[in-house]
Amino acid sequence: MRRRGLLIALLLGLMLLDLLAGNGLSWASGAIFWKLRLPRMLTALTAGAALALAGAQMQALFRNPLADPHIMGVSGGAGLGAAIAALSVGGAGAFAGGATLVTAAFVGALLTSLIIMAAAARVHSAGTLLLVGVMLGFALSALSSVLQYTAGEESLKLFYSWMAGSYAGVPYHGLALMAGALVLGFGLAFGSQKALDLVLFGEEYAALSGVGLRGLRLRVMAGAALLTAAVTAFAGPIGFVGIAAPHLVRRYLGTSAHKVVLPWSLITGACLSLAADTLAHIGPTPLPVGSTLALVGIPLIILLLWRNRL
Repeated sequence: MRRRGLLIALLLGLMLLDLLAGNGLSWASGAIFWKLRLPRMLTALTAGAALALAGAQMQALFRNPLADPHIMGVSGGAGLGAAIAALSVGGAGAFAGGATLVTAAFVGALLTSLIIMAAAARVHSAGTLLLVGVMLGFALSALSSVLQYTAGEESLKLFYSWMAGSYAGVPYHGLALMAGALVLGFGLAFGSQKALDLVLFGEEYAALSGVGLRGLRLRVMAGAALLTAAVTAFAGPIGFVGIAAPHLVRRYLGTSAHKVVLPWSLITGACLSLAADTLAHIGPTPLPVGSTLALVGIPLIILLLWRNRL
């Protein structure tokens, strides 16, 4: 219980630090706080929790420590949608906070998710489904690269700004959509916790124990795709937190039981995301949050591996 209390205290402290990070904040300036700082902090909190939840499920389903929401191609679909939007509308896509690009990214992620869910309903093994997702991601990324070669300077600037990843500028309605996806995704995940525990012992064991593997794959992939699509559309292709957070929880709390791993992966993912966003805004120039996430998370994973002699 002491370790869990420390995680909660760390989360609260990082929320405060993220609100304070950056230039130009005067506590007398309510507009800056309510329109910029608070939505950015809540976006970091929600995005980190969502991606960590998706990663925890996928690592169990595939029994692969490197499984991550982005490995299944959802981010590739979002990137292709964003590339099409940037190429089609150019600099005009920046209107209303990039609404055109965000919408196109969400549609691309959603269509990719539907393809993955269709595959999940038909394939017989998790390994095959993983391969489908990886190949789909490569194909979509290749299409995005082709489009970039034909794009103009303004289009590329808009596209690369989105690709860098950022929690800033997400409107409250976008934050509400991400939060709704998180609630729905957590409901799907927690309803599958016992089945995910059994899958850790192998698909054959899980099937003999009464787990419907195709239904489980469909639920997990639907939830993970929904979570990833919502985050990616508004914040860009944020990676790594889905890999790191579940590992940190298992090592720190000493269990692989998903009734513990799932909720505490949310907390840990939110902590990683908030720490990365704080680091991205402490200097005079904001940094890409995807890069700062790697700077925060990789040393933690290496330290855990070193201490456990893995």
